[in-house]
Amino acid sequence: MKIFIYHNLECGTSRNTLALIRNTGVEPTIVEYLKHIPTRAELTALISDAGLTVRAAIREKGTPYLELGLDNLAIPDNELLDAMLAHPILINRPFVQSPLGTRLCRPSELVLEILPLPQRAAFSKEDGEIIINAEGQRVKKSN
Repeated sequence: MKIFIYHNLECGTSRNTLALIRNTGVEPTIVEYLKHIPTRAELTALISDAGLTVRAAIREKGTPYLELGLDNLAIPDNELLDAMLAHPILINRPFVQSPLGTRLCRPSELVLEILPLPQRAAFSKEDGEIIINAEGQRVKKSN
């Protein structure tokens, strides 16, 4: 079973997502996309397979988004992709590909929608939020 995570070790959401994958007993293929930049075709496929627009796949916080003028809604997708490939920090994360689909896992628990195996143990995010209980079941937030 192949699961890929486009991972940034510095990102808490990415670390939580990776931990949720590992909580199923699967060790995913980790793509450190800041070091191993996806090709244009790979990036386009990730975005399309996740059901997103190119603009929805861009990270604004902590990036040169504003400095590059990417907030201009008239910029076409091909230019946004050029910027993402030139500055991979603009690629939102983490993207996860599994046999059940592709997701941009923000929040990290979105990965649960595409994991073929169940959670094996309790899981809490780095901030302490409980996501999976001791029986391996998803804990729903109360409103």
